[in-house]
Amino acid sequence: MSLVDLVMPKMGESIMEATILKWHKQPGDAVKQDETVLEIATDKVDSEVPSITEGVMEEILYQVNDVVPIGSVIARIRTSNGTATATSTQPTVTATPVQAIPTTHQPAAQVHRPVAAAANPGGPRFYSPLVLNIAANEGVPLSELESIPGTGNEGRVTKKDILQYIADRKSGSYVTPVRTETPARQTSESIATQPPMVIQSGNVEIIEMDRMRRLIADHMVRSVHTSPHVTSISEADVTHLVHWREKMKNEFEKRENTKLTFTPLFMEAVIRCIKKYPLINSSVDGDKIIVKKDINIGMATALPSGNLIVPVIRNADQLNLTGLARQVNTLADNARQNKLRPEDTQGGTFTLTNVGNFGSLMGTPIINQPQAAILAVGAIKKRPMVLETAEGDAIVIRHMMYLSLSYDHRIIDGSLGATFCSAVARELENFAPDREL
Repeated sequence: MSLVDLVMPKMGESIMEATILKWHKQPGDAVKQDETVLEIATDKVDSEVPSITEGVMEEILYQVNDVVPIGSVIARIRTSNGTATATSTQPTVTATPVQAIPTTHQPAAQVHRPVAAAANPGGPRFYSPLVLNIAANEGVPLSELESIPGTGNEGRVTKKDILQYIADRKSGSYVTPVRTETPARQTSESIATQPPMVIQSGNVEIIEMDRMRRLIADHMVRSVHTSPHVTSISEADVTHLVHWREKMKNEFEKRENTKLTFTPLFMEAVIRCIKKYPLINSSVDGDKIIVKKDINIGMATALPSGNLIVPVIRNADQLNLTGLARQVNTLADNARQNKLRPEDTQGGTFTLTNVGNFGSLMGTPIINQPQAAILAVGAIKKRPMVLETAEGDAIVIRHMMYLSLSYDHRIIDGSLGATFCSAVARELENFAPDREL
């Protein structure tokens, strides 16, 4: 007999911990190889962790809602082969971006905690999905959450910290710590103050946000508080592109066994313009600008649940039209079928969102942090336009589309943002109608 350690799998370069959502196996249960043992969550996706061996569940080391560092042993499985020496193996996880599982909270100890100084008071703080869930369920806004001293790594707020804070707040014994804030930080905090409670009346329905919707809401609020958003809007005549796609889409699908949508054609134009204006493909780290050499395009994808996820096409500039089309269709299908891997949503440097899919003429999207810009493309509509010809001006029917670029005004000025947006529009307008597949 031997014991095999099941460890918390690595979920991506930027993810250091995950929250246990549900155990499918308990001590004494038989376990088959590759059978799902537990479900975990990060701030990106939910995932199923399979068994890496066949045997009997010997021991569970963490409980539901525990936040576990990557690489930690979370369970032990007793097998019938080998000697009694434990081994550690990294399982492969399958991500499920839309699964929402109710959170149950353990009671906090009624012991008053000394007030500690919070780490990095002037900068943004990281919160685990579990802490954000508890805060949302208990009505703790972001501004209040940021005032809680953390005892975790680098001053992070742990499950114990948030539960103790809630218990102290209910008993009236909590002392709000004094944090040294910069003027910009104080302004951000004042914006994030909790709105007054509204007592609902009349014929209403109250819907509890699922876990993913709460994470999206927090991510959007933090983005607005982090980046001063500016939006530039351009109009593009995409008649040549529309006619070319209509002519080629059947042949393309027959030859490549994948559909040719507008999205990879838009991405081609975006990639060419990012190479001309590389500052668009950047992020902010304190007072430093990080210009990304890799062009990893995120594409906002709506899920059947109504939530949104942004899978990423890595090194998109190294793919031709066929490669982009395959990646777009594969990632979109995987998102809708809950088959995305954790790494599929990481590492994006620029995001494209097609609000035209839902009939919108244009949008003002919120930046996907820590990126510096996001482009929304609207619905393509036929409109009468004035066209200059050799014989003079003529009113003709053209396929028109709006593009709107939201960007971080800390590093991208209006001149660059407007120039980039106009450049993408020109790329689409100058699409070669005689292009070969």
